[in-house]
Amino acid sequence: MIAVGIDLGSVAAKGVLLNGKSIHKIVIPTGWSPRDAGEQLLHNLLDQAGLSRSQVDGIVATGYGRVAFEQADRKVTEISCHARGVAHLLPAAGTIVDIGGQDSKAIRINEQGKVLNFAMNDKCAAGTGRFLEVMANTLGMDVSQLGELEAPQETVAVNSMCTVFAESEIIGLLARGLPKGGIVAGLHQSVGKRVAAMARRLGVQEQVAFTGGVALNKGVGRALVEELGCPVVVLEDCQFTGALGAALLAIQ
Repeated sequence: MIAVGIDLGSVAAKGVLLNGKSIHKIVIPTGWSPRDAGEQLLHNLLDQAGLSRSQVDGIVATGYGRVAFEQADRKVTEISCHARGVAHLLPAAGTIVDIGGQDSKAIRINEQGKVLNFAMNDKCAAGTGRFLEVMANTLGMDVSQLGELEAPQETVAVNSMCTVFAESEIIGLLARGLPKGGIVAGLHQSVGKRVAAMARRLGVQEQVAFTGGVALNKGVGRALVEELGCPVVVLEDCQFTGALGAALLAIQ
């Protein structure tokens, strides 16, 4: 069976095509139109796999932009898709921490990938990729640099989690001559505390899987380990977990 999963996030659109033992993966910017991004992903996946649309048996869309993608046979929440994807990649996982561009989630699952409980922050930017992006701009660097430039041994506490107030706080810290690396470590610590508190409300069940684009930031991963007090596994395909889960659900 040939199945496609499309995960239309606020920042990045991810696609996975499963064809027997073959897997094809693509990530592109979502841009202003999730529908166009989804169609571009599908076209690119089919081109990469050397297939036509008529050969695809099922397409499942997920993510905040899933409603706009008309070519999907089904549309499933990202909670369910991340759970299914993590259960496939890390069957022993009991807790998922997913941090994307506009929201962060903690999910409890069983061995079959069934969602037992979840908590989600989608009301403000605190603890999300968008928060880190704005802070990186304030520090005069790209968000992709944060994980490598942090200096945990010089951590400077960042107390504000509201994006506007945190931006002002960082400007003040820089004016006092405090090290950028220490400020970055403080930002990671703030995000780690916010998300770990959400996960603890559900009851953290090891193993903990860290997914989403922010999982590529080693500093946030370090902060999560410190705050949760247990190992955190960053999956190799952390950005594609939702799309993989969607493709697996399409097969089902």
